[in-house]
Amino acid sequence: MVVERDLRVAGGRTLRAYDSEGDGPAVFWHHGTPHTGAILAPQLAGAAERGLRLVTYARPGYGGSAPLPGRDVASAAADAAAVADAFGVDRFAVMGASGGAPHALACAALLPGRVSAAATFAGLAPYPKEGFWFEGMADDGALRAALEGREARLRYAQSARFDPAVFTDADWAALSGPWAALGEDAGRAAEAGVVGQVDDDLAYVSPWGFDPADITVPVLVVHGGQDRMVPVGHSERLMTVLPDATRWPRPDDGHVSVLTAYGDALDWLTAR
Repeated sequence: MVVERDLRVAGGRTLRAYDSEGDGPAVFWHHGTPHTGAILAPQLAGAAERGLRLVTYARPGYGGSAPLPGRDVASAAADAAAVADAFGVDRFAVMGASGGAPHALACAALLPGRVSAAATFAGLAPYPKEGFWFEGMADDGALRAALEGREARLRYAQSARFDPAVFTDADWAALSGPWAALGEDAGRAAEAGVVGQVDDDLAYVSPWGFDPADITVPVLVVHGGQDRMVPVGHSERLMTVLPDATRWPRPDDGHVSVLTAYGDALDWLTAR
């Protein structure tokens, strides 16, 4: 059973949070862009099979959480700590996919006494001054608009359309099979409005508010070699700065199909 709660956090904001409860080790999931923040069936099943407790929340602007314009990636650490406190969770591992990956790394960097290990899937690297960041992206319009500021990103959202070419055949197979709930949830988040996604994109291309090189806990980096949404070069760059990282190359996977390693990643996390 999953418990849903609306929490009051710093500044009087509301965060919508979720907890699968239980006595097992806790894993804190950070959702991608855009998603509602709810615990999805394949996530819950993988955790339950291992006796794990799964906790997550909707980032500001998503799924019942109040917007927070100007937020940076680092702000996720304070929000995650507040959620963990509300659910009575002291120590936990963190995991994030796609846009959730930088937010999981923020927790690993800024909550070292509470976070035991981190795992990322298809995650972004910090935006650099030199050029690799956009190389290989099938559709980079939203992120390039974010470089021009919030108003430009909001204008872009008015005419933006999803390009199915960003997903590989393996991605579409995952979305029509074991990870169908992921696509359905992304659709619900998109229908609810663009504020969360806009503020996410602005945070990705701005200073994150922490340095991944400061992370002292073990980090697992999982990335598909065929990823057209967040190209594998992002994880290759992260591997050069993370001090204690393990990389699982997935040469045949795309942006979504890489999540077939979710269960194995849970095992890796909870062994730390």
